[in-house]
Amino acid sequence: MSMIDAINSAMDVALAHDPDVMIFGQDVGFFGGVFRATDRLQQRYGRQRVFDAPISEGGIVAAAVGMGAYGKRPVVEIQFADYIYPATDQIISEAARMRYRTGGEWWSPITIRSPYGGGIFGGQTHSQSPEGIFTHVAGLKTVIPSNPYDAKGLLIAAIEDDDPVLFFEPKRLYNGPFDGHHDRPVKSWAGHADAEVQAGHYTVPLGKARIVRDGQEVTVLAYGTMVHVALAAAAEAGIDAEIIDLRTLVPLDLETITASVAKTGRCVIVHEATRTSGFGAELVAQVQEHCFFALEAPVERVTGWDTPYPHAFEWEYFPGPKRVGEALKRVVNI
Repeated sequence: MSMIDAINSAMDVALAHDPDVMIFGQDVGFFGGVFRATDRLQQRYGRQRVFDAPISEGGIVAAAVGMGAYGKRPVVEIQFADYIYPATDQIISEAARMRYRTGGEWWSPITIRSPYGGGIFGGQTHSQSPEGIFTHVAGLKTVIPSNPYDAKGLLIAAIEDDDPVLFFEPKRLYNGPFDGHHDRPVKSWAGHADAEVQAGHYTVPLGKARIVRDGQEVTVLAYGTMVHVALAAAAEAGIDAEIIDLRTLVPLDLETITASVAKTGRCVIVHEATRTSGFGAELVAQVQEHCFFALEAPVERVTGWDTPYPHAFEWEYFPGPKRVGEALKRVVNI
């Protein structure tokens, strides 16, 4: 399966498994979503369970919060992560606080899906990575897959979770892996080991990272598209890097991170989001706090710049294998 196929399959399985699951958002019903992630689901499950919503992100999430309080499990789509901001009040002030403010009487078992990140010439309004905003909020879980197998298993786990989950989908990976070399032919998921996705129900647990490449010289922490960029950068730089796909930012698998850094003594963190107050800053703090005496070099970050995502200079902004490789060499050669 491609990542789009896997996400579609996850929602298909969830709808069939639990009558309280419903899906709504802009264009997700009749049209099947702008990226076709909900293709044919309305035809299978009807307009009461898969339906279109007005262009009102705040209203979409507000309705989901109310449904969750009444025992439903809504899965809503924000068409692009860049447009999630009108819904932040409902996500942060209502969904994230529901269980706490009611003493556990009500909760908010909602999943908010949204394509995020660059690499498609989307410019400043279709390329943002806002995950850091939500990782700061107690009561929210934040999930970002990097491949079809994880996308399906993590999405089913998110839908079945009793707390609100932000599920950000790296849209540059929807139809194939991407190593950051935009000038090379587009790759398909066909034949990729992580595209072997079973048709039925399975879950990938939230809060468990995956070591995608064993190594001895340096630990690389990445998620989403940057996992593939890190793999390419390590190979091209000739660095024996241990690359960890975080999968979920909250909850964070600190045990896997600290064990790896304790082994390698070095760490590079990669993400697309802007540098200042990005999730990489939290990762640096965690590594510093828990691995200080193991570190043999300062922790490095390779990130987007502190500017809006540019259209004309997309590949200067995008943390590609050249920038990641340079960081790996700096850390290893210290």
